[in-house]
Amino acid sequence: LSKRYAYPKKAYATFKIPAAAKIPALTPALPTTPVTANVIRTALPGIILHHDRVALAPAKNWADHFAAHALCFVTVVERHGKSGAVAHGLLKDFGLSAGAVASTVGHDAHNLIVAGTNEADMRLAVETLRALRGGVCVINKGKVLASVALPIAGLLSDERAPVVAKQTTKLKKAWRAAGCTLPYMGFNLIPLSVIPEIRITDQGLVTVPGMKQLPLFEYAPSA
Repeated sequence: LSKRYAYPKKAYATFKIPAAAKIPALTPALPTTPVTANVIRTALPGIILHHDRVALAPAKNWADHFAAHALCFVTVVERHGKSGAVAHGLLKDFGLSAGAVASTVGHDAHNLIVAGTNEADMRLAVETLRALRGGVCVINKGKVLASVALPIAGLLSDERAPVVAKQTTKLKKAWRAAGCTLPYMGFNLIPLSVIPEIRITDQGLVTVPGMKQLPLFEYAPSA
């Protein structure tokens, strides 16, 4: 146990997202007409995610919708350097009251998933994980409150267990303080597109088991 296993260098080079400033918008545009949003509703233990359809009237800002419907943003970013795809969604009842949380463990494609209440903190979350070469973090008001680096394939730490345990304890505390109703491992299941009823991948929203792709917003037909 005294000798550390040496992972190949390529195992440390799986986070292939450019600097956050070069990524397209991490949040969807605010609808200017009435829409029906296809929403992911979370509930403990977090394995099954429910498909809700939420009517959104025009509003001055997203904060009004968040307060009225218990919503926050959720975005998946392809991180393996294949397409650079960015997909937007909305989470209901996730509990996040401010800031952002993000992870590169999103099963099963292990893309980056970030939930948040504003673009700035979500971008900082992405940039934080890019600097760590993968991991999980909690952000609020432009500050990194907690993080765990997972530089090996964006999934594993190369630190000793006591170090990771200390980091994880701090992360869990910050995660709960942010109001998140799903634990970290449940959050990582949100992109897992084999469990009902609705998931978000880097290609967008998909229903399960129907495997039908859905738009985030459905617009009323023109008269």
